Amino acid sequence: MLKLSKLAQAVTLMLAGSAALAGEVEVLHYWTSGGEAKSAAELKKIVQSKGHTWKDFAVAGGGGDNAATVLKSRVVAGNAPAAAQVKGPAIQEWAVEGVLANIDETAKAEKWDSLLPKVVADVMKYKGNYVAAPVNVHRVNWMWANAAVLKKAGVAGTPKTWDEFFAAAEKVKKAGLIAVAHGGQNWQDFTTFESVALGVGGAKFYDDALVKLDQKALTSPTMTKVLETFRKIKGYTDAAAPGRDWNLATAMVIQEKAAFQFMGDWAKGEFTAAGKVPGKDYICAAAPGTANAFTFNVDSFVMFKLKDASAQKAQADLAAAIMGSQFQEIFNLNKGSIPVRLNMDMAKFDDCAKLSAKDFVETAKTGGLVPSVAHEMAIKPAVQGAIKDAVSQFWNDEKVSVADGVKNIAKAATTK
Repeated sequence: MLKLSKLAQAVTLMLAGSAALAGEVEVLHYWTSGGEAKSAAELKKIVQSKGHTWKDFAVAGGGGDNAATVLKSRVVAGNAPAAAQVKGPAIQEWAVEGVLANIDETAKAEKWDSLLPKVVADVMKYKGNYVAAPVNVHRVNWMWANAAVLKKAGVAGTPKTWDEFFAAAEKVKKAGLIAVAHGGQNWQDFTTFESVALGVGGAKFYDDALVKLDQKALTSPTMTKVLETFRKIKGYTDAAAPGRDWNLATAMVIQEKAAFQFMGDWAKGEFTAAGKVPGKDYICAAAPGTANAFTFNVDSFVMFKLKDASAQKAQADLAAAIMGSQFQEIFNLNKGSIPVRLNMDMAKFDDCAKLSAKDFVETAKTGGLVPSVAHEMAIKPAVQGAIKDAVSQFWNDEKVSVADGVKNIAKAATTK
């Protein structure tokens, strides 16, 4: 009897200990579309398996703008969630406010420094300490092509240089089809522009001009060539492009109405949903001249300071789960992106993802891995917005000369 009561006592103490460590984790995110919602549910499952309670705070719409507005009001009211979906320089802006938690303990235990390229890890840190956990990597400098359209136009092989690209585009045009599917929205213009800048000037020029905002690079002959190439692409788009959503431009490539599209790897989800197979129905290739470079767009979660010890434990377990191989695989298979961990097994991923992962690892070693400016990974929002506007003005108004385009972009880069 005594033995039994001692055993019961031990079990009670053990349960009490685990209950004391179990906490609630409130997660503010904007993963509300099909594949994303599925992925959020998987993360919730992993956190709950540790005994914690997941409190979901999903904010739909606005590409995260609505979520950012809600988050600001929550933090100002002194009621921050445990974690919130935030990326790029916005991480540093929150850190400056002194509201983010230092998650170095988790990062060290999970060996994040050896699992992440330094250029990505640095985005997740403030003053050398981790304050955010990265979820995935989207490659932005992709070119998507329809294999049947290229065949019909007599284009052999995927263009690897801009000269090859324009020769192929000319053949497509002569075959009576649209060479470049484009959606006329300023972020789409900028997505194409940064791939041109990377392809024409290389990773160092891209970094100097668009990340460091060096005036010498911004006003150089290389930038003149970038804008000349960019304008030439415009001539191969169709008249109905202005205002078109990106996924409708992707649909043009899927439906054999257009040959090429410059868009990040979220476009792959559209091909997959249409039952198309990479390498057979469509081609995924780095934009011309960018095979040895990689523009990254990384989703991440910042962790806010919490007072309660059990909530802190739940938050640490959430951070570990986000970077864990189980979630990294599930999330990225659903999202079309690739894991941010460098040592992932890519067996379950398609050929486009495998190529992306290979290039991600290689460019991390060579210096070709650079943040996407168009997708808010590199510069402050005010400067990014000003450059985006200057790029779109040049794209949409033929009266703006190349020389004036260069001046306008250089001036936009000085925005405070």
